[in-house]
Amino acid sequence: MASNEKGISLPAIRACAEVMVRNATVMPDGFANLRFAAIANVPPGGPFFPSAYHDSDTPTFALAMECADVAVEAFENAASIEEGRKALTAALENHGRKLVLAAEPLKYQFSIRFGGIDFSLAPFPKEAQSLGAAMERIGAPQAGLHGSLAAAAILTESIDRADFPRVGFCGFMGPVLEDAILAKRAAEGMLTVKDILMYAAVCGTGLDTIPLPGDVTVDQLSALLLDISVLSLRLNKPLTARLMPIPGKKAGDEISFDFDYFAKSKVMALEAQKLEKLFGSDEVFTMGPRK
Repeated sequence: MASNEKGISLPAIRACAEVMVRNATVMPDGFANLRFAAIANVPPGGPFFPSAYHDSDTPTFALAMECADVAVEAFENAASIEEGRKALTAALENHGRKLVLAAEPLKYQFSIRFGGIDFSLAPFPKEAQSLGAAMERIGAPQAGLHGSLAAAAILTESIDRADFPRVGFCGFMGPVLEDAILAKRAAEGMLTVKDILMYAAVCGTGLDTIPLPGDVTVDQLSALLLDISVLSLRLNKPLTARLMPIPGKKAGDEISFDFDYFAKSKVMALEAQKLEKLFGSDEVFTMGPRK
């Protein structure tokens, strides 16, 4: 949808929204959108599905590490923010050294380039592997309430401090349906789509596995995707949107999937309407980073 070289494409944004609406009815539970991501300012080489892509004739591999549990452990019994931050940074560096030792010989054995490690704090739907739990260990009363933005920033800044060969996002991931606590807070109404978009401003990958009403429109999705695209270029960071309209469901309806990687939750409301005036055109416009 957006890149520093070409700017923001309103037609591309709308095309992504159209794909999401079509995908929603491919399967009765809207599951097909798990395999589609709209991306903004995402460079090649990142290993995280489904935004990974390659742009070279030279084979390359990179490692996507889902390590939310490391963040939970680092802040579980920390006596201070700095102590927890140091523990998380040290853990990532320790794991990074071991992974590099395993990866480096492969590039020579198979003549493929090692692109690096993406230590993004991606969760699994258990509290011990939940970014929402890590946020609450730091001190946010509940993920979604004020204080959560600070917690998300602290987690990502801890990754920034770590020394390892990096590639991809290397940040806080907030996939609602893949995170036990985030899914719970969304179901309670504590965590909203706007909250997650706000966290993307200080960390993260954007909006991921967000359950939306089944009757959401292309126009509504386009408005949200535009905000994500602008945020990605203004902050010069990669952002994605993996949005999942659930057929036959409206905001507040309970949802569950026969899928080990998803937690139970409720459909989240999308406060968006059709873009108007200049935003309704087919323009491609530039957006520079903040100086």
